[in-house]
Amino acid sequence: MVDITVKKMKANLANLITLGNISFGGAALMATINESYGYAVLFILIAALLDRYDGKVARKYNLESELGKQLDSMSDIISFGVAPAVLMYEVELTAYGNLGMVIAVLYIACGAFRLARFNVTESNGYFTGLPITAAGAILTISFFFSPWLSTAFYVVLFPLLAILMISNFSLKKV
Repeated sequence: MVDITVKKMKANLANLITLGNISFGGAALMATINESYGYAVLFILIAALLDRYDGKVARKYNLESELGKQLDSMSDIISFGVAPAVLMYEVELTAYGNLGMVIAVLYIACGAFRLARFNVTESNGYFTGLPITAAGAILTISFFFSPWLSTAFYVVLFPLLAILMISNFSLKKV
């Protein structure tokens, strides 16, 4: 009986880690809504840590699946697309009104496009475009520098990250 439970836990371990990723992404959104920006940053960084290990666990235990791939992308759009965009929109871009909103939504849309493209292409050991995890981490970490950066910096950073995500350059997977 215990052996069966352990096997089932191993079989779902990667997906449980991915669900942790999306849970922390959702918590980051809730923290942002409640103006707890420091917690939002912490939750996004924890999501990034979990995202780093879900694939490693899936490969180690030979648990890679189409379900896991799709779940990972859904988690990534929340944790590294929507959560960082809403956080930094609230912290920096609200001063730009509708333009700030358009810039943040553009970042999210390009992140979703990047993830969809990743899901329909064969893995060849390279990423095409900047991974959304990296873009979300850059945007989130910029929070620590926001007191010293101009708000106009974010009017450039958001579209730059968006363009890099949908661009066709290749990066070797590590």
